[in-house]
Amino acid sequence: MDLARVRRIAVPLAAGSLAVGILAGPGEAAPVPWTAAWGASPQSPSTGFTPNWSQEGFSGQSVRQVVRVTEGGKLARIRLSNTYGTSPLHITGATIARTARGAAVEKGSVRRLTFDGRQSARIRAHGELRSDAVGMDLEKLESVTVTLFLAGTTGPATFHAQGWTDTYRAEGDHRTDTAGTAYTSRTRSWYYLSGVEVGGAEQGPYGPGAGKPGDGIVVFGDSVTDGFGSTPNTDRRYSDVLAELTGRPVVNQGIGGNLLLNDSAWYGERATARFGRDVLDQPGASTVVVLVGLNDIGFSEAAKGPNPPVTYRPAPVVTSAEIVAGYRELIAAAHDKGLEAVGATLLPLKGSDHWGPHAARVSNEVNDWIRRSGEFDAYADFDKALASPSDPDRLDPAYDHGDALHPNDAGYRVMAEEVAKVLGR
Repeated sequence: MDLARVRRIAVPLAAGSLAVGILAGPGEAAPVPWTAAWGASPQSPSTGFTPNWSQEGFSGQSVRQVVRVTEGGKLARIRLSNTYGTSPLHITGATIARTARGAAVEKGSVRRLTFDGRQSARIRAHGELRSDAVGMDLEKLESVTVTLFLAGTTGPATFHAQGWTDTYRAEGDHRTDTAGTAYTSRTRSWYYLSGVEVGGAEQGPYGPGAGKPGDGIVVFGDSVTDGFGSTPNTDRRYSDVLAELTGRPVVNQGIGGNLLLNDSAWYGERATARFGRDVLDQPGASTVVVLVGLNDIGFSEAAKGPNPPVTYRPAPVVTSAEIVAGYRELIAAAHDKGLEAVGATLLPLKGSDHWGPHAARVSNEVNDWIRRSGEFDAYADFDKALASPSDPDRLDPAYDHGDALHPNDAGYRVMAEEVAKVLGR
């Protein structure tokens, strides 16, 4: 492809935002297909599990974020979110580069990003924006670094709380630095960046190992999908391993603490509300794996304890019928978009703060429905795969992160293996 001949076109994205697509010129081949290669679900500013910069936002600073793409291609673009901003967000400039180590990037790899041909961008309150395409040969499973320079004062920032990867901050404009020395502060959350997409992700001229268009997988759910308990900076969430095992693009759209049926100030919009943005709007996706509902069941049990976390609100007592109704809503939405919907059984939770008589009964009823109803196109049985041989209601100690609720790296690998088997890889 002659990149000099690529023309930008403005296409609708969401609620008045614009995305930049690729249109073939006269005599050229068909338009380049875009594939979501990495993603993170936006959340409203909050304290979160660990210290972060979401509530203070940024002012005259550069923020540098490292992500691993699960597809390769000739072109790249980023997706930015101001979903929870109450005023317009001004992006002074942005770059993308190959990651070296820490906050450093490879020399010669820095590419300046533009937005409708301009280096700066304005994203309206509650809006989203995709950058223009930039020529960049990317290989599957390599890490890239996206740097945003925010010259003004942003106010509270739309972010993703649990990144499990270091993000870096520097005072002043350091978007083109290759060294990471200016980046003296760090957290493990992502800010404004909600996606990296690649163009030309197909077999043939775009390099070996590239998958076929429309073969992407979105994993959707709560903290188990998000990777809570995985080793930071090692890409050991189950979504990471799934990309390695299947060779398909995988986008992680989990939010720690997320609920299927209720919004949370701490843990994001309910799954049924964010499904369109976080799953259906992912280019190149053909399959969604749904693992959510455990917090709906377990928060009400945790609220009975002597010191219930304030974040575990709302905590209504829900029935299996209500959970099933939420699943049916997600399944219908996926099918309307032409996506295969794979259900995942809820993990064993005995011994955790989510455990109790009600949670035990409802989680079993929900899992039985997933296995027997046939309403999902297929299912991955995480409940059985990760259960203790001596007590099926409890996580196998070999897979337990330590709270009887979240897997460790070994447990996440087992989950990925289960999904890969279901998908026939």
